[in-house]
Amino acid sequence: MTPLPDPSQATLSVWGGEFDRNFWERATQLPIVQSVSFGYRDVDQWVAVALGQQPGHIYGRNTNPTVHAFEEKMRLLEGAEAATSFASGMAAISNTFFALLKPGDRIVSVKDSYGGTAKLFAEFLPQIGIFTSLCETSNHEAIEQEIARGCTLLYVESPTNPTLKVHDVKRLAAAAHAAGALVVVDNTFATPINTRPISLGADLVVHSATKYLGGHEDAMGGVACGREDLVRRIYHYREITGAALAPMSAYLLLRGLKTLHLRVACQNESALRIAKFLAAHPAVMRVEYPGLPSHTGHEIAKRQMTGFGGLLSFSLKGGWDAVKTFLPRLTYAHCAASLGGVQTLVGPPATTSHVECTAEERMALGIPEGLVRYSVGIEDSNDLIADLTQALPK
Repeated sequence: MTPLPDPSQATLSVWGGEFDRNFWERATQLPIVQSVSFGYRDVDQWVAVALGQQPGHIYGRNTNPTVHAFEEKMRLLEGAEAATSFASGMAAISNTFFALLKPGDRIVSVKDSYGGTAKLFAEFLPQIGIFTSLCETSNHEAIEQEIARGCTLLYVESPTNPTLKVHDVKRLAAAAHAAGALVVVDNTFATPINTRPISLGADLVVHSATKYLGGHEDAMGGVACGREDLVRRIYHYREITGAALAPMSAYLLLRGLKTLHLRVACQNESALRIAKFLAAHPAVMRVEYPGLPSHTGHEIAKRQMTGFGGLLSFSLKGGWDAVKTFLPRLTYAHCAASLGGVQTLVGPPATTSHVECTAEERMALGIPEGLVRYSVGIEDSNDLIADLTQALPK
């Protein structure tokens, strides 16, 4: 079946990667293909598929029909030339670095990236001679100056985890390309429903598919989308090192993606309402949410986002002691280390985004111990606000 031209994000969420209706026994849903190997009677065809000269599959660590459908749906949603998947979001990020960089290369990034990414910058990449310069997150001039000093790859999250800072992707991509650098954007928080970084100049987009893409907290995965030549290199590294996405996880992610546009729209609306409520609460010192006019990146977010996302963070007066009192009082929230699900999830960076870091490392990254990350689910926002009202310190 040939797709119609220019389908919307809502339609691609449902149909992307699944336009071929020739599923097993006329099934309307893509099957879970658990087979590790794929057989061929024609040896010439087998060789052609193995060499990539014909479409097909030979071994599950390389490719799989269910996994391929997930990759194709993400390629279409991000407006990319190609996509490849991974067993987790951190596999997507680390494989991208290790596939594209070599000793002597230099990354420019910012201080408050996700904790696992920060560990790659500080601990693992330097072991092979790849070093990262971390800039103040909201200082675009400082980032541009650091890029001009020499840069192989610019890496940013937008919004960032967990401080929700927003980068002007178009501006920074232009500076990076002028210096001959690649641009990689972690689009986990925004999702392709709210932001499409490739249209703003990014070469590659990475996701923890475990979060908003799956949306039900029951499948782990990652994906990288972007230029075909770059994705081919990343895929080759992944097929050899083995961080392949499992077919069952791919199926669950495909199921979740079909409601992505609905979930994100609901979470956008609820998060903005909750952010406004928290900003006026006497127990809250500061709220970080791009949809608030007080947010430092609000104007940038208005330009490059169609919605402000379903995640916010806020600092409680009383710091860590207030956090420990507040969290157990919540009814409509799991105190758990994830985000982007249909159920509200909440926690401090010490147990979620930056559990790998010490308190001193978190402070150096600009993350206070009194910060709470609040991932809005699809519950009624009135109930969530009522829950926050009774749980917040008086």
